[in-house]
Amino acid sequence: MTLFRRKQHVNLHEIATQPSVFDDPESAKHFLPTEKYENLHRFDPKARWTWAEELPLINKLDWKITLWACIAFFALDLDRGNLSQANTDNFLEDLELTTNDYNLGNTVFRLAFLCAELPSQLVSKKIGPDRWIPTIMCLWSIVAASQFWLNSKETFLACRALLGLLQGGFIPDIVLYLSYFFKGTELPFRLALFWTTLKIVDIIAPIIAFGVLRLRGHHGQEGWRWLFLIEGVFTLGVGIWSWFMMAPSPTQTKSWYRPKGWFNEREETIMVNRILRDDPSKGDMHNRQAVDIKRLWKSICDYDLWPVYILGLLFGIPVGPPDQYLTLTLRNLGFDTFDSNLLTIPSQVVGIVTMLILTYLSEVWNERSLLGMFSQVWILPNIIALAVLPSGISPWVKYAVVTVLLSYPYPHAMQVGWCSRNSNTVRARTVSAAVYNMFVQVSGIVYSNIYRTDDQPEYRRGNKQLVAICSANIVIYALVKLYYIWRNKKRDKEWNAMSREEQMHYLETTTDQGSRRKDFRFAH
Repeated sequence: MTLFRRKQHVNLHEIATQPSVFDDPESAKHFLPTEKYENLHRFDPKARWTWAEELPLINKLDWKITLWACIAFFALDLDRGNLSQANTDNFLEDLELTTNDYNLGNTVFRLAFLCAELPSQLVSKKIGPDRWIPTIMCLWSIVAASQFWLNSKETFLACRALLGLLQGGFIPDIVLYLSYFFKGTELPFRLALFWTTLKIVDIIAPIIAFGVLRLRGHHGQEGWRWLFLIEGVFTLGVGIWSWFMMAPSPTQTKSWYRPKGWFNEREETIMVNRILRDDPSKGDMHNRQAVDIKRLWKSICDYDLWPVYILGLLFGIPVGPPDQYLTLTLRNLGFDTFDSNLLTIPSQVVGIVTMLILTYLSEVWNERSLLGMFSQVWILPNIIALAVLPSGISPWVKYAVVTVLLSYPYPHAMQVGWCSRNSNTVRARTVSAAVYNMFVQVSGIVYSNIYRTDDQPEYRRGNKQLVAICSANIVIYALVKLYYIWRNKKRDKEWNAMSREEQMHYLETTTDQGSRRKDFRFAH
């Protein structure tokens, strides 16, 4: 993972300690971690270390933390997305459901997912992600496996609601958990690896479905029932394993089943100080300290984060319906059950590459808005093609258009890291991770209802709506960039107008927190 760092060709014996406010004794006292901070005993502003010490430690973190996060997300998305594979095995027909019932199920799931995100994040902040995440994983896996016994529209909707409620907090919980171990410049690429898992699931799940769905008729049951059961049991295993894999923080890796822990004292010192030197705000709360109502409201009212929330609402709408209906579209184009599943793989493979490149470039170039705009520019001509292609065109031509469309550079990981960086406190980061993802789920509710039964099979009306939204998104990304440039210039003007003494007085007396501080600048 260290291959993707912005600093290349370093001398391993050089000092890797980055400059920070802690190097200035006069300003350092205003950024010290709180006495409740769980890693306070390893905080040492005078600590120095070399690249030879830091780089192997980052790799160790990736093997211990990032790899686990990716496997856990694999389990989540396997249970969250297997409805798409079930559709290729006559799931709707077997339960006597319509396309609108399918849309309703997706809407119910996303509404439940949405409603659970913030409460789940607050519970996680209180008791710790290392306790909460394995708990919800085990619970949702039981519900996922129980879909084996679905027998009506009512049971279908009930399971979708329960899955949404239990899975809703997982992603923001993981984002917060990863921020405990990685610097702000390292987090986006780890999140890209995290969301690469989603693409990998989209590659592997059809292959699994290819085999499991052949069990149709085994013990008199449909193939999709076995798919739900087998994948649910797998997730339960991952959930139980997660109880033993997660550590509360860099200095809390020892336990009765891991008596030596993961890191020695020197490694813990390096981890804690590299994190705090990068972002002193990460020391302002204990990792099991709850966010109270006052802090919650203050975080929600942080209007400078809302432009990123709005992007979370809009960026995924243009590709949502084509992606959600991909397997059904392929069936309507004349491909059989198994070919429909396998034909989804190419777009996922290319999508992994484009997402990793986009996220990497966002850190190398320190640019987010324009790269997000580029992803919409990629989407637009393909959506236009879906809206105007003649009805009698070859199925392979339409498949090619959809494949290029769904291979777009997915900006979600970049935007989650962007939101985290612009939060500037643990309190705001806890809430913003959930709120941003809530907007993403609202996006899912919107696009789950764009393709309608009376518009099938070509969904021309829906695709024209997607063209309009994608065009608007290009403009909105530009406006978000201009907004943050304006905010930074305004802050620069205020800050530079102060003398050195006035700046120090501000740091000593200010009640401004997070992104409201005059010495903070927004990423864009």
